[in-house]
Amino acid sequence: MNNTLKTTALLGLLTGLLILIGGYFGGSRGMSMAFVMAFVMNFGAYWFSDRIVLAMYGAQPVTEAEAPELYRIVHGLTLRAHMPMPRIYVLPTEALNAFATGRDPEHAAVAATHGILRVLNEEELEGVLAHELAHVRNRDTLISTVAATLAGVIVMLARWAMWMPFFGGGGRDDDDRGGSGAGFLFLAILAPIAATLIQLAISRSREFQADESGARLTHKPYALASALQKLEVGASRVPMEANPATSHLFIVNPLRGEMLFRLFSTHPPIEERIARLRALVV
Repeated sequence: MNNTLKTTALLGLLTGLLILIGGYFGGSRGMSMAFVMAFVMNFGAYWFSDRIVLAMYGAQPVTEAEAPELYRIVHGLTLRAHMPMPRIYVLPTEALNAFATGRDPEHAAVAATHGILRVLNEEELEGVLAHELAHVRNRDTLISTVAATLAGVIVMLARWAMWMPFFGGGGRDDDDRGGSGAGFLFLAILAPIAATLIQLAISRSREFQADESGARLTHKPYALASALQKLEVGASRVPMEANPATSHLFIVNPLRGEMLFRLFSTHPPIEERIARLRALVV
């Protein structure tokens, strides 16, 4: 299954889980209230996310005169991709990473760290920037917002459900639910975990898509593969202080961890990304 179909299927699974848990606990009214709350929060995050995340990491806007190589590479890629020129920023850190943000190609920003500009060669840097522009062109910010909205509604409904027994309330009564304690356990506790894992799977799928789209834009999948290898080593050697809520934006996960970390990671294993790029024919 290609990444677009996989994303669609996962979003459908999230929607189905939402309908199931909403009808079980709160009926249509409870589900509607939770959906409106989650939508408002995530819509605000979607609309203002670029300003928030750039300020969070102290990103500094740069001009062509201040960062000529970075500007030249981004400009060349946008011409090739028939995209508007995004705003360009540099993060004042020696950590090796980059990200793109913005609600659409007309309001996009690309940010690279001082470290990545110093360590990567021109082809590798072009591969990284093509990956980030692919996120913009593929509307991944919008997809992530939709996934976050659906997952947020599920978590809200589950939290309400946890308190229902204490207030003697609920949507349907226990007889209608079949008196299933196992069903309550799944919908109140396991459903939010399932929603989170599906949301993370969507994020990982979009990373694969951006890798492929970026490699096809440059016709140099080997350059992006080489860059990812350097970035993964660099992320371990020079940790980056990153907010977990924004870790999905970066080309490699700035957060480090062991087995449980991999399960709840917003990024697929770097080894798999590199293997796919090396096998890609462009």
